[in-house]
Amino acid sequence: MQGIYLDNNATTRVDPVVLDTMLPYFSDLYGNPSSIHSFGFEVGKAMVNARRQVQSLLGAEYDSEIIFTSCGSESDNTAIRSALEAMPDRREIITSCVEHPAILELCDYLESQQGYTVHRLNVDEKGRIDLDQYQQLLSDRVAIVSIMWANNETGTIFPIEQMASMAKPFGCVFHTDAVQAVGKVPIKLAGSDIDMLSMSGHKIHAPKGIGVLYVRRGARYRPWLRGGHQERGRRAGTENTTSIIGLGKAAELAELHVDTMNTKIKALRDKLQAGILDQISHCFVTGDPEHRTANTLNIAFEYIEGEAILLMLNQFGIAASSGSACTSGSLEPSHVMRAMKIPQTAAHGSIRFSLSRYTREKDIDKVLEVIPGIIERLRSISPYWQQLQKGHVEGFTPAFG
Repeated sequence: MQGIYLDNNATTRVDPVVLDTMLPYFSDLYGNPSSIHSFGFEVGKAMVNARRQVQSLLGAEYDSEIIFTSCGSESDNTAIRSALEAMPDRREIITSCVEHPAILELCDYLESQQGYTVHRLNVDEKGRIDLDQYQQLLSDRVAIVSIMWANNETGTIFPIEQMASMAKPFGCVFHTDAVQAVGKVPIKLAGSDIDMLSMSGHKIHAPKGIGVLYVRRGARYRPWLRGGHQERGRRAGTENTTSIIGLGKAAELAELHVDTMNTKIKALRDKLQAGILDQISHCFVTGDPEHRTANTLNIAFEYIEGEAILLMLNQFGIAASSGSACTSGSLEPSHVMRAMKIPQTAAHGSIRFSLSRYTREKDIDKVLEVIPGIIERLRSISPYWQQLQKGHVEGFTPAFG
């Protein structure tokens, strides 16, 4: 499909090398790795290699610390449920108010239906965690702390290693949803105080439907899926061998491209940011500009709606995403924008551009060519913008939602 794809925090294209690595395991090498015959043995060897490739990307000490799952959401759910089952006397959870729904929805359920106490850490206007609040909430009543390594909307990076060390004296499990961080920031789990980590294949140019849960050797763990002996008894179910092997190759490539991500791709992201801010008034970067993933730019355009921007970008073959979601028939800013207290007139117009190693400078040039006209056109039909231009904004209610 032709076009400019700048929605890589949502999903990435499968790398052609990854696809080529997978193809034989759909046809000639189709054995079950649990079987003892040669058909299964050959597939099992490839899985061992894939596990080591993921281990290397994560800087884990042992390949046995890598558990293959179906996705990041399964990994997140497994980590939290495991900690609660392993420490039934501890009835508290610490997370943040800007987590992915895979964490927030589960925590809401555990709080409302299971009687757990969930502490949701606040963030400031740049999306940074309140570490003082975190320190005050840590206690021997907490079963698990689950904090994302990098935010999916703004790219803001949290001080995960520091937070894990702060939790260690209290004996609680420390888990991080690193779905948006893996392949973008250097990670070295060996020697850290991180007990569990979630990652997802389709964020690093592997196929959808494959993920990883890292479990530090010695950490308390209880399997969620029970049945067969797969994954050393920690995750039952016949392994998704082709996707696991593809994930291994994708992990190898991601490790090779971390420096590229933080140099070349970061430079393209910064060019896009500078070009937008230079050409368009009444817009600003959300999140922490100094501590964010190198591929992510979230810009709030004031006085217009994000969905309208996306639709017009799509007419030029440009894919991005919005910080708003349609809920119950009304347009509401995302929970991340609300947590950062982004003004209503800007939160509705937040747009996320997320780049990958396939992003080219000509892609950025095209966006910078068309987006000023898009914003101008949308503002020309915005009642709030018209009132602003007339100087009649006091007491005016924006027509959002």
